[in-house]
Amino acid sequence: MKLSKKIQGIQASPIRKFFKYTEAAKNAGKKVYFLNIGQPDIKTPPVFMEAIRNDGREIVEYGPSAGTPLMISAVQEYYRRYGMEFTQDEIIVTCGGSEALRFIVDCVCDEGDEIIIPEPFYTNYGAFIRASGGVIVPLTTTPENGYRYADRAAIDACVTPRSRALLLTNPGNPTGVVLSPEEMRLIGQAAKDHDLFIISDEVYREFVYDGKQITSFGQIPDIADRVILVDSVSKRFSACGARIGTVLSKNRDLLESLLKLAQSRLCAPTLDQLGSAALYRMDPGYFTEIRAEFEKRRDAAYEELSKIDGIVCMKPPGAFYITAKLPVENAEEFLIWLLREFDDGNETVMFTPAEGFYATEGLGRSEIRIAYVLNEQDLRRGIELIRLALSAYRRAGAPLRPACPASPDARTVPQ
Repeated sequence: MKLSKKIQGIQASPIRKFFKYTEAAKNAGKKVYFLNIGQPDIKTPPVFMEAIRNDGREIVEYGPSAGTPLMISAVQEYYRRYGMEFTQDEIIVTCGGSEALRFIVDCVCDEGDEIIIPEPFYTNYGAFIRASGGVIVPLTTTPENGYRYADRAAIDACVTPRSRALLLTNPGNPTGVVLSPEEMRLIGQAAKDHDLFIISDEVYREFVYDGKQITSFGQIPDIADRVILVDSVSKRFSACGARIGTVLSKNRDLLESLLKLAQSRLCAPTLDQLGSAALYRMDPGYFTEIRAEFEKRRDAAYEELSKIDGIVCMKPPGAFYITAKLPVENAEEFLIWLLREFDDGNETVMFTPAEGFYATEGLGRSEIRIAYVLNEQDLRRGIELIRLALSAYRRAGAPLRPACPASPDARTVPQ
């Protein structure tokens, strides 16, 4: 029997496909520091479980397909803090940000339609687009230019008659790039000129550092009808397993289409919406504390990475990831060697090779993504292990990549 070409065109997760090597390392008695996946070690705020425990319902019934009134009103209150007003019918609650993105892509793409995405990008975008019959058009960035992509000429060069949307993560995963208000207006004008949607994945909105202000495409009035915001409780509240996301838009045609898909899967989890509403209603001071913790971790990770000879990386202004170019030809081969052959004091480390974050074949082979989601001590030790492993890898005769110049946004440590 035959499977669809769409599913055969979807790659295995480049984040999860190395777990067999980590399991083998653990079974061999090694301690593995996991810097590969965006699962914070911050405790989920207790109000989530308290809201569920105190509910008292005797039947966990179906909820409205667009989301429970309690959840929607909590989301409205949250956005109001940032000067964004959404009516109840401009919000749809989804089973995580992933379902939100899949629904959006299904609504805007016919077979062969194109979505422009800055690369490197969150790997699951590729799965959602290909499963919907769409085509990724990469807007390529490099570590040497700090992964910046708000370039009007570069965006214009990606547009064709089949272009339907720009899909962005702001702050960025995997790069940590944060768009400035000027860059957002540039992108907004490009979308207007080419009649494109802007799909803005803003699940890391609170994670911006160095005194930068939080910004959203939802704060630009003259592009309101083409902006589609994606949100989630996963990262913001360290509640990745809750699987509650939202889509917010002023575009009525899109919302009607999204609701059809929401109705087809009946409803998002009723109890998870109950707990998530309590999270959204927490004192905003929670974000101040969490942001300070992740900024401290960001600084520690960058400091340790800067000790590696030949690395190219920038200090990311947002999210909780650093993407860096290592002085190796193939980061995936290095990772497998690191997990199978290397240890220091019976300890080793896991990161994510970045090639799977690119749509352009051959790009990202020397790059890795670090998720700085561990406490500072473990984070420093994990990156120290990468540095020690690289020294051992060189001694083992592994091929190195040639050095290349970087922009002022990225740091190159001489080999």
